[in-house]
Amino acid sequence: MKELPYILDYYDKMVSTQISNKYGYSIMDSLRRFLFSKTYKMLSNPELEMWEFSPDGIFDIWEAEQITGDPRNSLYIRRD
Repeated sequence: MKELPYILDYYDKMVSTQISNKYGYSIMDSLRRFLFSKTYKMLSNPELEMWEFSPDGIFDIWEAEQITGDPRNSLYIRRD
């Protein structure tokens, strides 16, 4: 999928900015935290098609991972 690098670049910028704004980390530290997360691994998997979620949704999934240890605990994925 040729578009994946462009899609990931967009999410990298948007989600790392949200992490930085909410938690006060530098942009580089925020990006690092996002890139090394399970959420990012899922986002990078084209079979999961997680780009269907908005950056806000991906941020929520990342935050659920930080709190619970599992990104699948996000309401965006559980759909409770």
